[in-house]
Amino acid sequence: MILADKIIKLRKQLGWSQEELAEKVNVSRQSVSKWESASSIPDLNRIIMLAELFEVSTDFLLKDEHDTFEPSSQSSHQDANLHQVTIEEATRYVASKIEVANINTKGAILCVCSVVPLFFFLAMAETGRMGMTGDIAAAAGVVAILVLVSIAVSFFLKTNQFDKDIELIDNEKFELSYGVHSVFQEKLESYKPAYNRRLSIGIFLFIISFVPLMLGAILNCQSDTILMLMVVLMIMISTGIFVVSPASATFDAYNNILKESFANKEKSKRAKRAEKLAAFYWPLLVAVYLGWSLWTMNWGITWIVWPVGSVLYAALLGLMELFEKED
Repeated sequence: MILADKIIKLRKQLGWSQEELAEKVNVSRQSVSKWESASSIPDLNRIIMLAELFEVSTDFLLKDEHDTFEPSSQSSHQDANLHQVTIEEATRYVASKIEVANINTKGAILCVCSVVPLFFFLAMAETGRMGMTGDIAAAAGVVAILVLVSIAVSFFLKTNQFDKDIELIDNEKFELSYGVHSVFQEKLESYKPAYNRRLSIGIFLFIISFVPLMLGAILNCQSDTILMLMVVLMIMISTGIFVVSPASATFDAYNNILKESFANKEKSKRAKRAEKLAAFYWPLLVAVYLGWSLWTMNWGITWIVWPVGSVLYAALLGLMELFEKED
């Protein structure tokens, strides 16, 4: 048994993660990963430290003919309960997460753009084009919203088929099989430039999406122009979602694999709380918007629900995190 295999086996018998071992010998996790993948070997001082930590001799670590030892009594049973994630399982997990993100992105874009036909029809009614009246425009717009939201819901439901491929890494403790960490660490590093680029583009689109509408209000544009600018706003937000969502899903999938026992990570808990809030909040906001708009028929004013609602959503997420920390 070579040194790399001995380090892996001894570390797991003690129930330590790579981060914990790295901290004990005062090196980075990447160094431990390279030792365990046989990409590099520890120096003499580290060999001595490892021998003391594992309570074995340096001869045992350095000589390949020494390959049998008794399991450590500290937590040898702990490692037996952890699933060993193979490279095939990890690759399937990433592919499933990306596919789920693509499906959810389609649903989210349909939800955001569901009001675009309404704004378009109302703009046509304002100018008297296409023989539109205010009542016909409102009715056609509401029907379009219901149809598009229904299609979006069907997309969201399709993600259930991928639960089996992602639930292990997302919801259970696990260990990576030999060589998996180094492979996905390399994938993550090579993907970071593309992720940062797409994230920057998406944030830029989100920030400037309100600029056309703001300029229209400053310039006192006609109501039909304001409504068309609302269409531009929704399209820009949808484009930002299309750019950011799959990239974020890919980046998070790589990180989830590299963070063993990810179910204990606080990030996973925050994501689940945000999903629960979103499932209740956004349908309620749509209902408020439609109810207010249909009651007053003042569509040129009721659009303010969306920017205000977005800011309120962020505030509610922050408030949930505050209460969670206090608990």
